[in-house]
Amino acid sequence: IAGVLDGHGPEIAYTIAFVFMILGAVLVFAIPKPPKAPPKERPTLSNMLEGFRFIWKQKIILGAISLDLFAVLMGGVVALLPIYAEDILHLGPEGLGWLRASPAIGAIAMAGVIAAFPIKDHAGRIMFVCVALFGVFTVVFGLSTVAWLSIGALILLGAVDMVSVVIRETLLQLWTPDDVRGRVNAVNSVFVSASNELGEFRAGTMAHAIGPAALGAVPAVVIGGVGAVIVAGAWAWMFPTLRNARRLDGADVKH
Repeated sequence: IAGVLDGHGPEIAYTIAFVFMILGAVLVFAIPKPPKAPPKERPTLSNMLEGFRFIWKQKIILGAISLDLFAVLMGGVVALLPIYAEDILHLGPEGLGWLRASPAIGAIAMAGVIAAFPIKDHAGRIMFVCVALFGVFTVVFGLSTVAWLSIGALILLGAVDMVSVVIRETLLQLWTPDDVRGRVNAVNSVFVSASNELGEFRAGTMAHAIGPAALGAVPAVVIGGVGAVIVAGAWAWMFPTLRNARRLDGADVKH
């Protein structure tokens, strides 16, 4: 969308972004404040580290969080999309906007599919297959020189990523007891944010090290996609409890 708006001038693009940021802030402040419950125990450094200790002991949680970290670390391509739009696909700013929007289009579409047809069994296996497909579609995008194929690969990439995210986040909530859920979610949020940024750093530095512009971007994306597939296979082997997770309704949860 930003690329399309930029075609009408950067002022319009930034004005619309500003309006939506203000609207988001207003909506956040409109959320009613829940009553604050008194803390059950005094906050200490040990309590803050409890989230890390729980994750390390609960292998299904450790596997889920680290899977996302390393898969996105290898498969991140967003930082290189401008090179693809200009030097490989020759799409211009509007085309770059479509490339940036394509994963979100796939994710939104898949969210609707999951809402209509929930995952009822073999959740762990489905998640690992989707992470592997995330890597496969990354490779397809990396090798493509045709706009429609590149956009299609990014749409499918976003769709399978949404499936893995839904399963991973659901398992995270189900397998975490209430008394440490906040701390575990905080650790997960840090790793999710770090994986996105580190993934773009990995892609950019690798592309720069290999060669200028397209000469470096294509191998960096392809290597990252292959790496994501390897991560999916390795994690499926290292974390059998996560691989064998079946239901998302809490029926097979063991705290």
